[in-house]
Order: sequence, then C-alpha cells, then structure tokens
Amino acid sequence: MARTSVPRGTRERVTPRAAATALAVTLALQLFTSLAATATAVLAPVIADDLAVSPALVGVFVGVLYVGSMAGSLGAGGFIARFGAIRVSQVCVVLCAVALATVALAAAPPSLPSLLLAIAPLILGVGYGPITPASSHVLARTAPPSRMALTFSIKQTGVPAGAALAGAALPALADTLGWRGAFFAIALVGLAIAAAAERSRPALDGDREPGRRLSLAEVFAPLRTVFGTTALVGLAATGFVYAATQVCLVSFLVVYLTETMRYPLVAAGLALTAANVGGIVGRIVWGHVADRWARPQTVLGALGIAAAACAYVTASFGVGWPSVAVIAIGAAFGATAIGWNGVQLAEVARHAPPGQAGTVTGASGFVTFAGVVLGPPIFALLATLTGSYRVGFVTFGTASLLCGAILLARRR
Repeated sequence: MARTSVPRGTRERVTPRAAATALAVTLALQLFTSLAATATAVLAPVIADDLAVSPALVGVFVGVLYVGSMAGSLGAGGFIARFGAIRVSQVCVVLCAVALATVALAAAPPSLPSLLLAIAPLILGVGYGPITPASSHVLARTAPPSRMALTFSIKQTGVPAGAALAGAALPALADTLGWRGAFFAIALVGLAIAAAAERSRPALDGDREPGRRLSLAEVFAPLRTVFGTTALVGLAATGFVYAATQVCLVSFLVVYLTETMRYPLVAAGLALTAANVGGIVGRIVWGHVADRWARPQTVLGALGIAAAACAYVTASFGVGWPSVAVIAIGAAFGATAIGWNGVQLAEVARHAPPGQAGTVTGASGFVTFAGVVLGPPIFALLATLTGSYRVGFVTFGTASLLCGAILLARRR
C-alpha cells in the first residue's frame, strides 16, 4: 500500500460526520465559483450580440480573470489565518456573485457602464483565486489521513462540474430570463450558498487567529517557502505545466474539431463534454489510486505521460476518424489532463509546514494560475505562426511528457 499523504504537524481528531461536512461545504463553494468563472464564456455569443462587441473579447475577459486569480491566491494566506477559511470562502463567493451582477449591468460601449466589463473579471478572479487555498486549509485538518488524496480530488471535481453545469444550465436559463436575468439568478444562488456555509463556520474556522496582523511581506512569504523547498518547487512546476495543458485542451478542442476536422458544433461540444466528464471521473479515481495503490508522485508522473499520449493522438486526428473514437480520446484526455489536480493539491498540503497548508497552497496556486494565463496565448501564437492547431497540442503534450518523466525519475 502507498504511504499515506498526511500534512506534517499535529492533526485534530475529526469525526467522520465532521469530515463529510467539511468536504460537502468546500465542494459546494468550489462548484459555484467555477460556475461563475465559466458563465461569461458560456454566454459570450449572446452577450457580445447584445453589447455590440466581438465575442473574441471573452479571451481578454478570461485572461484578466486569471490574473486576478493569481493575486487572490497569493494573498489569501494571511486572510485565511486571521478570519478563517470558511469566512474567506464566503467573501469569495459574494465577490463572484457581485462580479456576475456587474456584468449584467454593463451596457454597450462607448458608455460609462461599459467599463464594468473591465472591472468584473478582476473582481471575479480575486473571488475565484482564494477558494482552493481556503479549502485546502480546511481539508488538511479534517480529511481522513488514509483518504487525503481522494478527499482533495473529490473537492476538485467542483471545477469541471461547475463548468459543466454552466454549459448545461445557463443557455436554457438565458432563453427564459435573458442573459442578464440568468446572471442575476446565478448571483442570488451564490449569496444563498454563502449564507448556508455560515452554519459550518464555527467548527471549521475554529483555528483562526483574530489578532494576526496582515502585511505585504506576509503575502510574499509563502512564495519563499515554496521556492525554498525542493518538493514544493517540483509540485508548483507540475501545476504550472499541467494547468497550461488542461486549459489549452478546454479552450481549443472545440475550435480544433470544427475548423480542422469540419465537425459540427454539436459533435465538437460533445467531445468537450466527454473531456470534462473524464476529468471528473479521473480526479476521483486518481485520488483513490494515490491513497491506496501508488505513491502520489508516481501517479502525477504517469498522468503527465498519459496526457502527452492523448495530446499526440488528438493532434493526429484525421477527417475520417469516427465520432466515437474522437469522443473516447477526448474523455481519456480529460481524465489525465484534467484529473491530476486533486492529487497535486493533497501533496502540496502534505509538504506544507504545520498549519500553513492554506498559505502554501495559495503560493503554489499563484504558479499554477500563471500556467493558465500563459498557456492559451502561447497555444494561439503557435497556431497563428504555423497555421495549425496540431502544433499546439504536440507542444503542450511534450511539456507534460517531460514533466511526467522528471517526476518519475525523481521518484526512483
């Protein structure tokens, strides 16, 4: 049996019911923020038509969003320690709800309300970024030691599940209420989730330090911890590479299939859905494997190599490929290129100094979000220079292959 991934330091005794409550609360918070972060991309064509702007601006919106996420993730540690992880998560959900309402209030440029489109993604990113370090702080204390990777992986299914829910629910909601009404409705759901989390706060925020001082130096201190610890540097680099590959898969699979393979949009969308479902299943499966059957670093290394193989196969798609094969490869690609996150986060928490799982996860997340910010522009640049999306899949597949091989070599 693999060694147990347990954060160093004293762990409090937690009942199974309390552990299940912590997982349920953090999963709900993660799912909503992921839904909110994806909402504008899902309804981009409708929003662009109403505001008389180019749908391509969604790329700028997403880029600003993840820049905000980088800042929010890095600066979260001190706030988590002082106010508690659940309180910080509640504020983050409210920020995401406010950002959605802000988008809904935007008007066509040139006008003062059109500036809301520039402000909203930054607010959304600052709300989205701290959710993962906050939940890591909670789960590092409450997850059963023998199911650490699985617990983190289940919580991280909230990311693809939130994106899938946005894709399934928002178009229908927009047809009924209009896109602005849909955004206001989702914002209200977020406020309800934030209020519901209050019941769990006394127990889950019991370790907060109300007298802790906040300073700019404290914001950057976790980065020094990450870059001063060999294991954490490797995990942060893994997050950077794997996150870049993941976001490129999600961002470019549909356009690659429709433009290069001449697939109908519905069929291409089905392949992306298969990738997200594969990511949900993969996160749970690999978490269980890392707890029971193999060392987490071995699992992460193998996933990088497997994701590379899927990227190479994706790049080799031909017009004559049957839809079933394309969907199957999409599911496998998602299971590997999306499925890694929970195992990686559990390892970051395990290697963090005692009581610093949240702050160290935030610093590691800063590096991971950098991969999300830089990956799509690099992929798009490669496609522009070569006239082919295939080169991008091969490039990021190779990056995952090298990262996976290094992890396995270090494991030996």
